[in-house]
Amino acid sequence: MKAANSGVLFLIELGALAGAAYWGFTQDVGASWLLGLAAPAVLVALWALLGSPRAKYKARGAGRVGFEVFWFGAGALALFAAGAQVWAFAFGVVCVVSKTLAVAWSQ
Repeated sequence: MKAANSGVLFLIELGALAGAAYWGFTQDVGASWLLGLAAPAVLVALWALLGSPRAKYKARGAGRVGFEVFWFGAGALALFAAGAQVWAFAFGVVCVVSKTLAVAWSQ
């Protein structure tokens, strides 16, 4: 069960990036392709600085919780803003369940 949750944790990280990209590509602006590339790039940069195991400024404790709520919430909000409300809700539920299990199992 723990191994499966580790896989889900990785997939929700990719899901947050995909949600941000989807939001960018669906915007009705002249350079939606640029938003589609820049939005996930910003999340990747934040993850590299604060969230990854090798992060330069690794968030810990309550700061880590806040960072993860922001980071995964950004993916859900991006889906919601792009008009995919059902996917946003489903993504949010999977994130909450998986991260709760990760905390309970010290993953």
